[in-house]
Amino acid sequence: MQSNEAELGDAFKTVFRTHPAAVTIVTASTPSGPVGLTASSVSSVAAVPPAVSFSVTRATGTAGAILEADNLSIHFLTDEHVDTALAFAVSGRERFTAEQGWTFDEHGNATLAGARATLRGRIRDSIRVSDSSLVIADIVEVCPAEIGAPLLYENRTFFRFDPNGAAL
Repeated sequence: MQSNEAELGDAFKTVFRTHPAAVTIVTASTPSGPVGLTASSVSSVAAVPPAVSFSVTRATGTAGAILEADNLSIHFLTDEHVDTALAFAVSGRERFTAEQGWTFDEHGNATLAGARATLRGRIRDSIRVSDSSLVIADIVEVCPAEIGAPLLYENRTFFRFDPNGAAL
């Protein structure tokens, strides 16, 4: 048992740092241009009507812009998107480049070439929890795309999921 809040927090972070998760990029169109961040916290909430959740660690910067946006897109990454995932995970990196495979529709919604799927939605609610926000989004469009190996993140490292690996 942890004796204080700091020890409890460290133990909690270790559990989730070593819990593999699929990698996505959450994007939104804002008056000052597109914004986006890498997220491994996307989870389905309901199938009918479809809804997802994800968390962001701050309500400022890119995360704050996404929280204020009318619409958002969630791009499910393949193992070919490691460099793009890194660009959207670190402040100051170049984002939304043609080399990364981004295109935009007439409403400013981003599409990432080669993504396993893209979900388009609207934020229903966000709940502040400490210095993070849990976001619930209603999905209004599902855009299936490429079949590729999902990109996973575990213990600060990206991995390729091998769907041809041995089933348990």
